[in-house]
Amino acid sequence: MSEWSVTEPRKLTFDEPVSDLHVRLVNGTVNVVGTDEGSARLEISEIEGPPLVVTQQDGVLTVAYEDLPWKGFLKWLDRKGWRRSAVVSLAVPAGTRVEVGVVGAAAVISGIQGPSVVKGVTGDTTLVGLSGPVRADTVSGSLEAQDVTGDLRFNSVSGDLTVVEGSGPSVRADSVSGSMIVDLDPDGPTDVRLTSVSGEIAIRLPYPADTEVEANTASGSVSNAFEGLRVHGQWGAHKITGRLGAGTGRLRATTVSGSIALLRRPAGEDEHDEPWDTPPGSGSAAAAPASGPGGGSGDNSVSGPGDASTTVPAEGTTDKKVL
Repeated sequence: MSEWSVTEPRKLTFDEPVSDLHVRLVNGTVNVVGTDEGSARLEISEIEGPPLVVTQQDGVLTVAYEDLPWKGFLKWLDRKGWRRSAVVSLAVPAGTRVEVGVVGAAAVISGIQGPSVVKGVTGDTTLVGLSGPVRADTVSGSLEAQDVTGDLRFNSVSGDLTVVEGSGPSVRADSVSGSMIVDLDPDGPTDVRLTSVSGEIAIRLPYPADTEVEANTASGSVSNAFEGLRVHGQWGAHKITGRLGAGTGRLRATTVSGSIALLRRPAGEDEHDEPWDTPPGSGSAAAAPASGPGGGSGDNSVSGPGDASTTVPAEGTTDKKVL
């Protein structure tokens, strides 16, 4: 086994093969990039506090503090131990299996084809261009996933989830109070399951879509931009159900007190023209269909006698910070 104790900025190159990467950091930043090279490189550009211990054994490269174990990571609440920081950058073979744990640090992982596991307490995580399965667990840290083509699993207490250009086989997310914004590609996930207690949920589907939809909220509002779906319920509980296309995919979204919005991506939309979360009235991406029958705008929530169901498409907005 090779071992280094790093107390100041340093660069290391590892000639032996790396199949697994384990990183555990408190404050600062960790960047992990997948490359076509067979070797791995490490740069620690800033470090304060106790040394980072770097080890390599049997294909496993570890960058961590000795007193910060992976087991029970999310329960590590030693406040004195938080007084440390480092900025760590790693380039590893794209097929590497990656495990990253951050307490308050930000994590950015890109270009990895192997499985990735991320655990965070308050630090935010960004995932870009991952093709392997991803599992992320946080306490209050948020997760942004862009162009992730592997299975995505996300669990959090209050962290938000943002998925951009989602095209993996499945997206499953659970949160107590975190909001979820999921933008699906035409070749996007066939299985989407989102659950929250009080967080808002917004999902933008491609047009034409091909999925079976069931979205429920016990006391929140709903917005629906698809003529093929129906909104049921009055007073408190609302449900959006129906089949789009052949219904080969599955979309399930449930929240107790949060709002739910189902948005429609215009056919042939150029993603580079404007962001899909442009405020209503300022661009076409957030607007409901304006042509054809039922192309009006307005909130599609149902709350009153005689409003048991409707198919009128909506602007596709929610009340708070989702859009």
